[in-house]
Amino acid sequence: MPKLYFKYGAMASSKTAQALMVKFNYEEKRYHVGLMKPSIDNRDGTTVVKSRIGLQDEGILIEKDMNIYDWYLKNRYDVLIIDEAQFLSAKQIDQLKDIAIEFVPVLCFGLKTDFQTHMFEGSKRLFEIADSLTEIKSVCTCGKKAEVNARICNGKIVREGEQVLLGGNESYIGLCYECWKKDRIGITQAPEQK
Repeated sequence: MPKLYFKYGAMASSKTAQALMVKFNYEEKRYHVGLMKPSIDNRDGTTVVKSRIGLQDEGILIEKDMNIYDWYLKNRYDVLIIDEAQFLSAKQIDQLKDIAIEFVPVLCFGLKTDFQTHMFEGSKRLFEIADSLTEIKSVCTCGKKAEVNARICNGKIVREGEQVLLGGNESYIGLCYECWKKDRIGITQAPEQK
């Protein structure tokens, strides 16, 4: 039975790279894969889905008011992979759930929270209705698990502003909650040796 999956992590946890690897894996087995991303993510060209490690592929844009369920009925795929799912509306997440119930697996990748540690609308709805939640872990500069997407400007953590500000390593860094709370961006201690 198909499911709705949400694989989430902090900035630089390889979410997009994993989405592209999953797409490759399905295609190797001759599945017809729909790779999608919200149109608000225009960093790498209109339809390009690109990871920081250089993997990229052409995707399909999800417009803000798009009914994904109706779109799917006209554009059948064996599996859907959604990058940057946090930017979708709750209604669009409900549509993806319906697709997963009735037709095919839907794998969503994205952030759980914004730079102020508040959930995005799409992420919140995914936490409420996804069949499977998987954290993609990454590391803070101090060695603990990164869980906060700290927004950076001029070498300092920013705590005010619009929820959405597109950017990569120049604008965000994944930190543990303690480092974020104490405004520690750089390495403050060496990770424990095992």
